[in-house]
Amino acid sequence: MLSYRKELWFNVPSRRGFVNITGQVDECLKESGIKEGLCLVNAMHITASVFINDDEGGLHQDYERWLETLAPHEPTSQYLHNRTGEDNGDAHLKRQIMGREVVAAVTKGKLDFGPWEQIFYGEFDGRRRKRVLVKIIGE
Repeated sequence: MLSYRKELWFNVPSRRGFVNITGQVDECLKESGIKEGLCLVNAMHITASVFINDDEGGLHQDYERWLETLAPHEPTSQYLHNRTGEDNGDAHLKRQIMGREVVAAVTKGKLDFGPWEQIFYGEFDGRRRKRVLVKIIGE
């Protein structure tokens, strides 16, 4: 069995944002040489997420509105976590909702996706460098 590991780095200039990383993950898959297996994509920061969904702007706006309804950023005093001097208690909750990682099947050297599926990096406390792990195993 082969194993491949690479870190992708992101610096979203705003507090929140969604980045389509499917192309970068595809490139990792090509570099790996793996034709059959599994591809794990994992946000390595507790205020960021990786998820699979449609690359449609209205949906991303819906996510933003929905997440802000569930865990609004302000007032920051509503989060006990922010008593540590931080202001990102909402980002931790948003990450929990959107998920830490995804696993995609690899078949014949390609990500085995359904229609419209894409991989996204979700940022909920941006303005600094964060990384995503891509780990591919197989043959």
